[in-house]
Amino acid sequence: MNVITLREGKERSLLRQHPWVFQGSIARGNAEAGDTVRVQAHDGRFLAWAAYSPASMIRARAWSFDEAERIDADFFARRIGRALALRARLPLSSDAVRLIHGEADGLPGLIVDRYGDTLSAQFLSAGTERWKAVIADQLLAATGLARLYERSDSGVRALEGLPAARGWLRGQGPTEIAIREHGWQLTLDVDEGHKTGYYLDQRDNRRRFAEWVRHFGCRRVLNCYSYTGGFSVAALAGGAQEVLSVDSSAPALARAQAHVALNGFEAARHQALDADVNETLRRFIREGRTFDAIVLDPPKFAPSAAHAERAARAYKDINRLAFKLLAPGGLLLTFSCSGGIGAELFHKIVAGAGIDAGVDGMILSRLEAAPDHPMTICFPEGEYLKGLAILKQSA
Repeated sequence: MNVITLREGKERSLLRQHPWVFQGSIARGNAEAGDTVRVQAHDGRFLAWAAYSPASMIRARAWSFDEAERIDADFFARRIGRALALRARLPLSSDAVRLIHGEADGLPGLIVDRYGDTLSAQFLSAGTERWKAVIADQLLAATGLARLYERSDSGVRALEGLPAARGWLRGQGPTEIAIREHGWQLTLDVDEGHKTGYYLDQRDNRRRFAEWVRHFGCRRVLNCYSYTGGFSVAALAGGAQEVLSVDSSAPALARAQAHVALNGFEAARHQALDADVNETLRRFIREGRTFDAIVLDPPKFAPSAAHAERAARAYKDINRLAFKLLAPGGLLLTFSCSGGIGAELFHKIVAGAGIDAGVDGMILSRLEAAPDHPMTICFPEGEYLKGLAILKQSA
């Protein structure tokens, strides 16, 4: 068994059961990519069993903090079973569910979503890559499904020294899938869609948006970075009469239009605009347009804390423009999915945007990922999605 010995004082995070060991914490020891290693303190005390990744700054990711546990097929069966049991207890209004959420489920680097009868998985670490075949078999055995599609094409793989991988791991068939969410009908393509195919983390926020649109009587809604129109469908379900989806992807907008029709809404109530969001917001201000509700759900501006300052400027700018476009009493849903921007910092950024726009707002709610994307006490980095629902104060 390969042994990794930490520098004196570097064992504290593992004693708190945080699963990451950084390169600079290691005094000696190495292994091949994906090998299971014994991580010990400088004095030889056992700390964790971990997967080694020689190419990554996160040099080891802990599988278990129990010295008696063995990392084998039974280990993955137990962890997968535990994760599925948790999801079975959650009140989820969808047949699309995040089944495995990486570190929060004790499986660092593994993301698995279920879309109806199909699993879509990302193997993002050297450890999950080493155990891929075992994990795939265990997932199908635990769910009773026959199809598993791999979407390991994230840039995170490169940081692990791994090539992109994409295609059917188990089973085969069409990659286009229909799902249900809060009674709405949606579609996705596990081969072409973002991430594993869709953004399940916003499921509950879409439902709440529909409720707020109805409650506050929002007739004109602007959905920015709309992707395939999840928030647009929610706005229409809430009674909005004019919904504008803005995105720079024509295929995503075409699917948004299809979702409008699929759910029986009049085509005249929805418009899709293939354009840059920032430029569009500025143009609308010049034209004197206003909206009763605006959704800002941009892509990741800050992949790490090192990018936080530049990302903060980008978040502030789009929120400032949105505040200017909101009618008095209007509703803003604004989000950040950047791990490098914490919830407190995001609040300060949005507050600064309001000050620059000359407006104030009441925070209706803080928003986060759906509960099948858990955040654990020992791994606060799991809180990647944060948002605010704000009512612009009337003049």
